[in-house]
Amino acid sequence: MSKNNKIAVLVPAYNEALSIERVVLGIKEANPNVDVIVINDGSADETAKLAKKAGAKALSLPVNLGYGAALQTGYKYAALNDYDFTVQIDGDGQHDPNFIKDMIEKLNQGCDVVIGSRFLGVGEYENPAARQIGMLFFRFLIYFFIRKKITDPTSGFQAMNRKVFHFFAKTNQYPSDFPDADIIILMHYAGFNVQEMPVKMYKSETGKSMHSGWKPLYYIIKMLLSIFAVLFGNRHLVKVENAS
Repeated sequence: MSKNNKIAVLVPAYNEALSIERVVLGIKEANPNVDVIVINDGSADETAKLAKKAGAKALSLPVNLGYGAALQTGYKYAALNDYDFTVQIDGDGQHDPNFIKDMIEKLNQGCDVVIGSRFLGVGEYENPAARQIGMLFFRFLIYFFIRKKITDPTSGFQAMNRKVFHFFAKTNQYPSDFPDADIIILMHYAGFNVQEMPVKMYKSETGKSMHSGWKPLYYIIKMLLSIFAVLFGNRHLVKVENAS
């Protein structure tokens, strides 16, 4: 990882006081030349305070807007502050920050987006059966529509160059809640080179999940509608925005 790269590690966090300090310290220990930006998504606990204590910059949203909205806040911050690359990593301790260097190296080799996959042979990760079925379904949809195999379409461990996060900073098409398969398809139609690489992931320390309880049903319906919008409603607009 070149010292000349200006890198923002974006950590969207909602009520992650139990893990955020360790996550920030882990990122900084493994990657001393990056800036850690915690987007505090309207937390009711001390997420922001503990993030600052660990050495991160905390951007606090006034209310809980959702995972995608927190990420877009990070993209806007990175665009305004002239970063070269962003890396997004969850605030619950699932993602191993030692892989950030490899993701940045892949960007320097010409990729626009690097998705960290837990299913490409590094370590072992067990998904609940219901979630595994849903993931297989969206893998199929991605391949069907863009003819690209993505093994981990719900991975929140991603790195982007400035073309991509500037695009997301200005677009009104970024979802506020679950940016997964729809965003992968959107990036393809926007002309970005999306690649995967193997990373290690762990189970959430807090036991929370964006896909728990009733949310999987909502997630599937919402994702199908969002994919439909990308395929049939926004494709021309995406190309125009990316060219501008």
